[in-house]
Amino acid sequence: MNNQLQNFARDALKLGLARLPESHHKLFKLMYSHKKLDAAINDVVDEIPEDKLDWAMQQVQRTIDKLS
Repeated sequence: MNNQLQNFARDALKLGLARLPESHHKLFKLMYSHKKLDAAINDVVDEIPEDKLDWAMQQVQRTIDKLS
């Protein structure tokens, strides 16, 4: 994945996570940054490995759809 696509994915994740309650942020941090649970959610997104971005985006979108 090139840098432009990575940036797009990270921005989309940040926007999606901003729509979710804090309790979902905590779960997201447990899955993607279990050693840094006190980190800001945007910092966690910035550190997600490239190969996990697609899956993270799918998880966030499914959660948004479920809560809607």
